[in-house]
Amino acid sequence: MELLFFLIVIVIAFWIRNIPFNYQRQLRKEYYAQFLQSDAWQRKRFVVLRRDNWTCQICGAKATEVHHKRFAKNIGRDPIMWLVPLCRECHRSAFNQQMIS
Repeated sequence: MELLFFLIVIVIAFWIRNIPFNYQRQLRKEYYAQFLQSDAWQRKRFVVLRRDNWTCQICGAKATEVHHKRFAKNIGRDPIMWLVPLCRECHRSAFNQQMIS
């Protein structure tokens, strides 16, 4: 009985501790979605695509999307070297399987 009570207390404490984290995570997702629509992102995206001559860095096809290899703590502050141009197919694959290191 005491063990069950102890486990319930631990689960509740863990859940309460993660409430602020999950809230911040949701806010960050919303802000990131807005950033992807901004002029600042469109300029950075263009610079990356032009830098690599609109070529997918995995398969060599025409690149239409830009993939983040890493993310900065502050959205929008990612250095250009952390971004790579990819075709849609490779971007989906990289996003799902984390192909790019």
